[in-house]
Amino acid sequence: MINIFGSLFVILGTLLWAADTLIRYPLLYSGVSASQIVFLEHTFLVIFVSGYFIINKNLLKLREILRKNYLEFIVIGVFGSALGTLSFTKAFELINPSLVIILQKFQPFVAFILAHFILGEKLKKDFIIYASLAMIGGLLISLPDIRSGLSINILSDVSQSTLFGYGLTLIAVISWGSSTVFGKKLSLSGLNEIEIMSGRFIFGFIFMSIYVLSLGSMSSINTHVEIIFKVLMMVVISGVLGMFFYYKGLRLISSRMCAIAELFFPFCAVVINWIFLNKSLQPIQIFGGLILISASLILQLKKVKD
Repeated sequence: MINIFGSLFVILGTLLWAADTLIRYPLLYSGVSASQIVFLEHTFLVIFVSGYFIINKNLLKLREILRKNYLEFIVIGVFGSALGTLSFTKAFELINPSLVIILQKFQPFVAFILAHFILGEKLKKDFIIYASLAMIGGLLISLPDIRSGLSINILSDVSQSTLFGYGLTLIAVISWGSSTVFGKKLSLSGLNEIEIMSGRFIFGFIFMSIYVLSLGSMSSINTHVEIIFKVLMMVVISGVLGMFFYYKGLRLISSRMCAIAELFFPFCAVVINWIFLNKSLQPIQIFGGLILISASLILQLKKVKD
Protein backbone atom coordinates (compact mmCIF):
# COMPACT_ATOMS: atom_id res chain seq x y z
CA MET A 1 0.00 0.00 0.00
CA ILE A 2 2.98 2.33 0.46
CA ASN A 3 3.18 2.81 -3.35
CA ILE A 4 -0.44 3.97 -3.52
CA PHE A 5 0.19 6.54 -0.79
CA GLY A 6 3.27 7.73 -2.69
CA SER A 7 1.22 8.38 -5.82
CA LEU A 8 -1.49 10.10 -3.77
CA PHE A 9 1.11 12.49 -2.33
CA VAL A 10 2.34 13.33 -5.85
CA ILE A 11 -1.25 13.84 -7.05
CA LEU A 12 -1.87 16.14 -4.07
CA GLY A 13 1.19 18.09 -5.18
CA THR A 14 -0.23 18.42 -8.72
CA LEU A 15 -3.53 19.60 -7.22
CA LEU A 16 -1.69 22.40 -5.43
CA TRP A 17 0.21 23.28 -8.63
CA ALA A 18 -3.12 23.48 -10.45
CA ALA A 19 -4.56 25.75 -7.72
CA ASP A 20 -1.52 27.98 -8.25
CA THR A 21 -2.71 28.76 -11.80
CA LEU A 22 -5.70 30.69 -10.41
CA ILE A 23 -3.14 33.30 -9.32
CA ARG A 24 -0.26 32.85 -11.77
CA TYR A 25 -2.05 33.37 -15.09
CA PRO A 26 -4.00 36.48 -14.00
CA LEU A 27 -0.63 37.91 -12.89
CA LEU A 28 0.90 37.16 -16.30
CA TYR A 29 -2.09 38.66 -18.11
CA SER A 30 -1.84 41.80 -15.94
CA GLY A 31 1.59 42.52 -17.41
CA VAL A 32 3.97 40.99 -14.86
CA SER A 33 6.61 39.03 -16.82
CA ALA A 34 7.27 35.33 -16.24
CA SER A 35 10.90 36.04 -15.35
CA GLN A 36 9.85 38.49 -12.62
CA ILE A 37 7.35 36.05 -11.15
CA VAL A 38 9.80 33.11 -11.17
CA PHE A 39 12.59 35.29 -9.72
CA LEU A 40 10.42 36.59 -6.88
CA GLU A 41 9.18 33.08 -6.14
CA HIS A 42 12.71 31.71 -5.82
CA THR A 43 13.77 34.68 -3.70
CA PHE A 44 11.04 33.98 -1.13
CA LEU A 45 11.60 30.21 -1.31
CA VAL A 46 15.31 30.65 -0.55
CA ILE A 47 14.42 32.88 2.41
CA PHE A 48 12.07 30.13 3.62
CA VAL A 49 14.58 27.26 3.40
CA SER A 50 17.41 29.40 4.81
CA GLY A 51 15.21 30.30 7.77
CA TYR A 52 14.44 26.61 8.31
CA PHE A 53 18.11 25.65 8.50
CA ILE A 54 19.03 28.70 10.60
CA ILE A 55 16.34 27.89 13.17
CA ASN A 56 17.54 24.27 13.29
CA LYS A 57 21.20 25.40 13.36
CA ASN A 58 22.00 23.24 10.34
CA LEU A 59 23.54 25.72 7.88
CA LEU A 60 26.77 23.73 7.79
CA LYS A 61 24.78 20.60 6.96
CA LEU A 62 23.02 22.48 4.14
CA ARG A 63 26.35 23.60 2.70
CA GLU A 64 27.64 20.03 2.78
CA ILE A 65 24.47 18.72 1.09
CA LEU A 66 24.82 21.28 -1.70
CA ARG A 67 28.52 20.51 -2.14
CA LYS A 68 28.08 16.74 -2.38
CA ASN A 69 25.05 16.81 -4.69
CA TYR A 70 25.59 19.91 -6.81
CA LEU A 71 25.20 18.10 -10.15
CA GLU A 72 21.80 16.70 -9.18
CA PHE A 73 20.73 20.10 -7.83
CA ILE A 74 21.76 21.78 -11.07
CA VAL A 75 19.35 19.45 -12.89
CA ILE A 76 16.37 19.88 -10.55
CA GLY A 77 17.08 23.53 -9.64
CA VAL A 78 18.51 25.25 -12.71
CA PHE A 79 16.66 23.14 -15.28
CA GLY A 80 13.61 21.74 -13.47
CA SER A 81 12.72 24.73 -11.32
CA ALA A 82 13.87 27.75 -13.35
CA LEU A 83 14.81 27.13 -16.99
CA GLY A 84 12.00 24.63 -17.66
CA THR A 85 9.34 27.04 -16.38
CA LEU A 86 10.76 30.00 -18.30
CA SER A 87 11.08 27.99 -21.53
CA PHE A 88 7.54 26.63 -21.28
CA THR A 89 6.07 30.09 -20.67
CA LYS A 90 8.06 31.71 -23.49
CA ALA A 91 7.06 28.92 -25.91
CA PHE A 92 3.41 29.92 -25.43
CA GLU A 93 4.29 33.35 -26.88
CA LEU A 94 6.11 31.99 -29.94
CA ILE A 95 4.06 29.03 -31.18
CA ASN A 96 0.53 27.69 -31.00
CA PRO A 97 -0.14 27.02 -27.29
CA SER A 98 -1.97 23.83 -28.27
CA LEU A 99 1.25 22.45 -29.74
CA VAL A 100 3.06 23.26 -26.50
CA ILE A 101 0.42 21.27 -24.59
CA ILE A 102 0.74 18.30 -26.97
CA LEU A 103 4.54 18.24 -26.86
CA GLN A 104 4.55 18.56 -23.06
CA LYS A 105 2.73 15.22 -22.84
CA PHE A 106 5.97 13.52 -24.01
CA GLN A 107 7.60 14.47 -20.69
CA PRO A 108 6.98 11.03 -19.09
CA PHE A 109 8.91 9.35 -21.92
CA VAL A 110 11.97 11.42 -20.96
CA ALA A 111 11.57 10.28 -17.36
CA PHE A 112 11.11 6.62 -18.40
CA ILE A 113 14.28 6.58 -20.52
CA LEU A 114 16.44 8.39 -17.98
CA ALA A 115 15.12 6.26 -15.11
CA HIS A 116 16.11 3.13 -17.04
CA PHE A 117 19.68 4.26 -17.71
CA ILE A 118 20.40 6.31 -14.56
CA LEU A 119 18.43 4.49 -11.86
CA GLY A 120 18.18 1.04 -13.43
CA GLU A 121 14.36 1.05 -13.37
CA LYS A 122 13.17 -1.63 -15.77
CA LEU A 123 10.32 -1.00 -18.21
CA LYS A 124 8.01 -4.01 -18.44
CA LYS A 125 5.52 -4.51 -21.26
CA ASP A 126 2.49 -4.08 -18.98
CA PHE A 127 3.84 -0.82 -17.63
CA ILE A 128 4.40 0.60 -21.13
CA ILE A 129 0.82 -0.32 -22.14
CA TYR A 130 -0.91 1.23 -19.14
CA ALA A 131 1.46 4.20 -19.02
CA SER A 132 0.58 4.93 -22.65
CA LEU A 133 -3.12 4.74 -21.78
CA ALA A 134 -2.57 7.16 -18.89
CA MET A 135 -0.83 9.61 -21.24
CA ILE A 136 -3.69 9.32 -23.74
CA GLY A 137 -6.08 10.13 -20.89
CA GLY A 138 -4.00 13.19 -19.99
CA LEU A 139 -4.08 14.30 -23.63
CA LEU A 140 -7.86 13.90 -23.86
CA ILE A 141 -8.29 16.11 -20.80
CA SER A 142 -6.53 18.93 -22.67
CA LEU A 143 -8.22 18.13 -26.00
CA PRO A 144 -10.78 21.00 -26.02
CA ASP A 145 -7.97 23.58 -25.76
CA ILE A 146 -5.84 21.67 -28.27
CA ARG A 147 -8.68 21.33 -30.78
CA SER A 148 -9.56 25.02 -30.71
CA GLY A 149 -5.94 26.01 -31.11
CA LEU A 150 -5.26 23.65 -33.98
CA SER A 151 -8.05 25.18 -36.03
CA ILE A 152 -5.27 27.46 -37.29
CA ASN A 153 -3.10 26.16 -40.14
CA ILE A 154 0.06 25.50 -38.16
CA LEU A 155 2.10 24.62 -41.25
CA SER A 156 1.44 27.88 -43.06
CA ASP A 157 4.26 29.80 -41.40
CA VAL A 158 7.34 27.98 -40.16
CA SER A 159 9.59 30.89 -39.19
CA GLN A 160 12.75 31.12 -37.13
CA SER A 161 10.72 32.17 -34.09
CA THR A 162 8.45 29.12 -34.57
CA LEU A 163 11.43 26.78 -34.59
CA PHE A 164 12.73 28.57 -31.50
CA GLY A 165 9.38 27.94 -29.83
CA TYR A 166 9.64 24.22 -30.57
CA GLY A 167 13.16 24.24 -29.14
CA LEU A 168 12.01 25.95 -25.93
CA THR A 169 9.21 23.41 -25.52
CA LEU A 170 11.73 20.60 -25.95
CA ILE A 171 13.97 22.20 -23.30
CA ALA A 172 11.02 22.33 -20.87
CA VAL A 173 10.04 18.70 -21.53
CA ILE A 174 13.61 17.43 -21.05
CA SER A 175 14.16 19.66 -18.00
CA TRP A 176 11.05 18.47 -16.16
CA GLY A 177 11.48 14.82 -17.11
CA SER A 178 15.11 14.92 -15.95
CA SER A 179 14.14 16.69 -12.74
CA THR A 180 11.84 13.81 -11.76
CA VAL A 181 14.62 11.24 -12.19
CA PHE A 182 17.34 13.22 -10.45
CA GLY A 183 14.96 14.13 -7.63
CA LYS A 184 14.43 10.40 -7.11
CA LYS A 185 18.20 9.89 -7.18
CA LEU A 186 18.59 12.42 -4.38
CA SER A 187 15.91 10.71 -2.29
CA LEU A 188 17.67 7.37 -2.78
CA SER A 189 20.86 8.96 -1.42
CA GLY A 190 19.07 9.60 1.88
CA LEU A 191 18.01 13.25 1.57
CA ASN A 192 14.59 14.19 2.94
CA GLU A 193 11.97 16.41 1.32
CA ILE A 194 13.13 19.70 2.87
CA GLU A 195 16.78 19.06 1.95
CA ILE A 196 15.89 18.30 -1.70
CA MET A 197 13.61 21.34 -1.88
CA SER A 198 16.36 23.52 -0.43
CA GLY A 199 18.88 22.57 -3.10
CA ARG A 200 16.25 22.95 -5.82
CA PHE A 201 15.24 26.45 -4.71
CA ILE A 202 18.79 27.69 -4.05
CA PHE A 203 20.16 26.60 -7.42
CA GLY A 204 17.02 27.89 -9.14
CA PHE A 205 17.49 31.25 -7.39
CA ILE A 206 21.14 31.47 -8.48
CA PHE A 207 20.15 30.86 -12.11
CA MET A 208 17.24 33.33 -11.97
CA SER A 209 19.44 36.03 -10.40
CA ILE A 210 22.01 35.68 -13.20
CA TYR A 211 19.25 35.60 -15.81
CA VAL A 212 17.48 38.73 -14.54
CA LEU A 213 20.80 40.59 -14.16
CA SER A 214 21.80 39.65 -17.71
CA LEU A 215 18.56 41.20 -18.97
CA GLY A 216 19.26 44.34 -16.97
CA SER A 217 15.76 44.14 -15.53
CA MET A 218 16.58 43.79 -11.83
CA SER A 219 15.62 47.41 -11.15
CA SER A 220 12.28 46.95 -12.93
CA ILE A 221 11.08 44.10 -10.66
CA ASN A 222 7.55 44.98 -9.58
CA THR A 223 7.43 45.15 -5.77
CA HIS A 224 3.89 46.48 -5.44
CA VAL A 225 2.25 45.16 -2.26
CA GLU A 226 -0.50 43.36 -4.19
CA ILE A 227 2.05 41.65 -6.48
CA ILE A 228 4.20 40.56 -3.54
CA PHE A 229 1.16 39.18 -1.69
CA LYS A 230 0.05 37.11 -4.71
CA VAL A 231 3.57 35.77 -5.24
CA LEU A 232 3.76 34.82 -1.56
CA MET A 233 0.48 32.94 -1.94
CA MET A 234 1.95 30.99 -4.87
CA VAL A 235 5.12 30.32 -2.86
CA VAL A 236 3.09 28.75 -0.05
CA ILE A 237 0.64 26.85 -2.27
CA SER A 238 2.82 25.39 -5.02
CA GLY A 239 6.36 26.10 -3.83
CA VAL A 240 6.38 24.97 -0.20
CA LEU A 241 3.33 22.70 0.14
CA GLY A 242 3.16 21.45 -3.46
CA MET A 243 6.84 20.53 -3.68
CA PHE A 244 6.85 19.03 -0.17
CA PHE A 245 4.07 16.58 -1.03
CA TYR A 246 5.63 15.92 -4.44
CA TYR A 247 9.01 14.92 -2.99
CA LYS A 248 7.36 13.04 -0.14
CA GLY A 249 5.54 10.95 -2.74
CA LEU A 250 8.62 10.57 -4.96
CA ARG A 251 10.50 9.09 -2.01
CA LEU A 252 7.93 6.26 -1.83
CA ILE A 253 7.55 5.37 -5.52
CA SER A 254 9.71 4.94 -8.61
CA SER A 255 10.44 7.93 -10.81
CA ARG A 256 8.48 6.36 -13.69
CA MET A 257 5.39 5.98 -11.48
CA CYS A 258 5.87 9.58 -10.34
CA ALA A 259 5.89 10.69 -14.00
CA ILE A 260 2.50 8.99 -14.45
CA ALA A 261 1.11 10.62 -11.31
CA GLU A 262 2.26 14.02 -12.62
CA LEU A 263 -0.16 13.55 -15.53
CA PHE A 264 -2.94 14.35 -13.05
CA PHE A 265 -1.94 18.04 -13.27
CA PRO A 266 -4.22 18.85 -16.27
CA PHE A 267 -7.03 16.81 -14.69
CA CYS A 268 -6.73 18.79 -11.44
CA ALA A 269 -6.55 22.03 -13.44
CA VAL A 270 -9.82 21.45 -15.31
CA VAL A 271 -11.57 20.38 -12.09
CA ILE A 272 -10.39 23.56 -10.33
CA ASN A 273 -11.52 25.67 -13.31
CA TRP A 274 -14.90 23.92 -13.12
CA ILE A 275 -15.28 24.62 -9.40
CA PHE A 276 -13.85 28.15 -9.15
CA LEU A 277 -14.27 29.58 -12.67
CA ASN A 278 -17.52 27.81 -13.58
CA LYS A 279 -15.95 26.24 -16.68
CA SER A 280 -17.95 23.05 -17.17
CA LEU A 281 -16.19 19.79 -18.00
CA GLN A 282 -16.75 18.43 -21.50
CA PRO A 283 -17.59 14.72 -21.95
CA ILE A 284 -14.23 14.08 -23.62
CA GLN A 285 -12.44 15.52 -20.57
CA ILE A 286 -14.42 13.31 -18.19
CA PHE A 287 -13.65 10.32 -20.41
CA GLY A 288 -9.96 11.22 -20.43
CA GLY A 289 -9.98 11.57 -16.66
CA LEU A 290 -11.53 8.11 -16.27
CA ILE A 291 -8.86 6.60 -18.54
CA LEU A 292 -6.10 8.34 -16.60
CA ILE A 293 -7.46 7.27 -13.21
CA SER A 294 -8.13 3.68 -14.34
CA ALA A 295 -4.71 3.19 -15.96
CA SER A 296 -2.93 4.71 -12.95
CA LEU A 297 -4.91 2.57 -10.50
CA ILE A 298 -4.13 -0.61 -12.47
CA LEU A 299 -0.41 0.28 -12.47
CA GLN A 300 -0.50 0.81 -8.71
CA LEU A 301 -2.35 -2.45 -8.02
CA LYS A 302 0.03 -4.41 -10.25
CA LYS A 303 2.98 -2.83 -8.45
CA VAL A 304 1.59 -3.71 -5.04
CA LYS A 305 0.85 -7.23 -6.21
CA ASP A 306 4.44 -7.61 -7.48
